[in-house]
Amino acid sequence: MTAERNILLDVRNLAVDYRTGSGILGGRRGHVRVLENISLRLRRGETLGVVGESGCGKSTLAMALARFVIASHGDILFDGRDVLRLDAAGLRAWRRDMQLVFQSPQASLNPRMTVHSIVSEPLVTHTRLDRGERRQRVEELLGETGLDPSFLSRYPHELSGGQAQRVVLARALALNPLLLVLDEPTSALDVSVQAQILNLLMRLQAQHNLTYMLISHSLGVVEHVSDRIAVLYLGEIVEEGPRDEVFRQPRHPYTQALMAATPVVDPSKRQVHRPLSGMIPGPASRPRGCRFHTRCPRAWSLCHDTRPRPQHVGDGHVAACHLLTP
Repeated sequence: MTAERNILLDVRNLAVDYRTGSGILGGRRGHVRVLENISLRLRRGETLGVVGESGCGKSTLAMALARFVIASHGDILFDGRDVLRLDAAGLRAWRRDMQLVFQSPQASLNPRMTVHSIVSEPLVTHTRLDRGERRQRVEELLGETGLDPSFLSRYPHELSGGQAQRVVLARALALNPLLLVLDEPTSALDVSVQAQILNLLMRLQAQHNLTYMLISHSLGVVEHVSDRIAVLYLGEIVEEGPRDEVFRQPRHPYTQALMAATPVVDPSKRQVHRPLSGMIPGPASRPRGCRFHTRCPRAWSLCHDTRPRPQHVGDGHVAACHLLTP
């Protein structure tokens, strides 16, 4: 397979605007840009980790890919299809091939439905399997995610957080998708359960040749499972590259600050960079020039007025910062 044909998801210059409300006197509506010039490529069978603080646009990116929010401009190409220009039938097929897994498993499950009904729901909607075939498929899916048939009759309130997330994953796998977009899939779970779910995701990926976009605020999570890392700040990608390259030699001050703020067990691996200070600005008050200059300890005059262009700083490693040597 050629390099181009191996690209499953190709996001080009994606932007998303949210409308702001009208004023008290019915003034004109405005808009706030939440994502700006997002370009990503995701290869078949790999995991791209998207990391950043709360409020940087990670969840908006997931919702835009699923077409739950409308992109202002740009392109989303999936396996040769132009996602943003699909008709109703094409969008239905797209949502079979791409499944979105949300942060809180309990909030994703209908409290009035049993596990059997929850996992079989996409099979009822999208397939012609009869009742017996659906039950067999549901039992297979539960087994793949580590749950036995005794869970079929349970309701969401009878599940632990880890069990609920396994049910969510079983439902997501029901239609044999090609891509899972995982929006903070472990953040609502205890640390020990997080490890179990991450290991399950890796096993399922190998078993089904799945492609993942894993969105998280935790560098530890993305380092554990990702092949490539994209760092998002205030709606823009400021650094992207192979996992080992980004973690070994982060080039953008924001990436460096995130890593400095991450606890490490081995003191020899502690980052020497300054941790973050201050709060991330809101989308409506994005700074001019480099978006990070208001919090960057190394910012200088050029950073205040001029947007930095992405520069290649290694093999497949790109960062957007005026401090880099071209």
